[in-house]
Amino acid sequence: MDLSYSEEQILLRESAARFLAGEYVGKKPAGAWAKFAELGWLALPFSEADGGLGGGPVETALLMETFGAALVTEPYVATVLLAGGLISRLGDETQRAVLAEICEGSAKLAFAHGEAGARGAPAHVSTTARKAGDGWLLEGRKIAVLGGGLAGMFVVSAQVSGAVADRDGIGLFLVPADAAGVDVLGYASVDGRDFADITLSGVTVDKAARLGGDALAAIEAVLDNATVALCADALGALCVLVDATVDYAKTRVQFGRPIGNFQALQHRMAEMAVLREEAKSAVLLGVLKADAPPAERARAASTAKAKLGRAARFIGQQAVQIHGGMGVTEELNIGAYFKRLTVFEILFGGTEFHLRRYAKLGLASGILGKSLLSAPAPSRVLQDA
Repeated sequence: MDLSYSEEQILLRESAARFLAGEYVGKKPAGAWAKFAELGWLALPFSEADGGLGGGPVETALLMETFGAALVTEPYVATVLLAGGLISRLGDETQRAVLAEICEGSAKLAFAHGEAGARGAPAHVSTTARKAGDGWLLEGRKIAVLGGGLAGMFVVSAQVSGAVADRDGIGLFLVPADAAGVDVLGYASVDGRDFADITLSGVTVDKAARLGGDALAAIEAVLDNATVALCADALGALCVLVDATVDYAKTRVQFGRPIGNFQALQHRMAEMAVLREEAKSAVLLGVLKADAPPAERARAASTAKAKLGRAARFIGQQAVQIHGGMGVTEELNIGAYFKRLTVFEILFGGTEFHLRRYAKLGLASGILGKSLLSAPAPSRVLQDA
């Protein structure tokens, strides 16, 4: 199998990295979203029929890696990969018209799905949607909605029939953010990304607001692919931390010589480099399995999230510690990358959640999955250092 990137993919990564380094890092201009649209990034994963560029998981991962390296906070995952991904899978011709608006940068959406008590389980939905005349009446509360404070429209998951966690009773609805009964409490995470808690109190939408098809299957697929994309984002961030830490250790002098000459710190940085390479492989696995059968795709996504979760925590902590007091000052951006990786670790299910999910999927398919579950964590000495 040839795993080399094509010329177009290399050009995408290099041009994105060059633009973000020159126009975004440390500046975050107000017109960034419009510029993303102009560059074609918002249209990247959508089909040409929907006004997109027809890119695939590889192109998305390459772009997301540059986003992580540049600390991009725009709601790309929320709008393009989650809400846009669901509409592109399940929407009819009329509903899919919003995809063109996403591509041109005039629409921001969010997927309102997470709820208290769900603990990452996609099928846990207590929000209800009941028939009301020719439309639907929605009641419920969503928490930690990525990009929710910036969205003009939500894709809302709700139980149409059955009880909480009924896999066959979930529906998806397009709900304007300014609809009567919608209350949005927006806030920023510690790394500057937008989130919101959303309360739906007697919200009515017409029958055309409901997306068709198998809602839960689409939710699981979109969440898996978005998880891998977030892993690529985290990879970009942790690569910056590894390189910055090694460079700092070469120039920071203590006791008459660079601290990089001390064996204990060399061990830490070597472990950081090893985890970075493992992270690259895990992201690649997730990308290659994006269109695989559901169980295989899900195992690959959980592998990536678990591997990147461990790598993110260890590399982030070591980068801060090796930089010493400078690692938490505003003079360096080490702390900003550490915050980004900290938020990443808990998004879409934490490391332990994905370890359990991987094991459950492996047992269900007759695959024990020893390679992930028995993989040693960084040495205890290094963790405690």
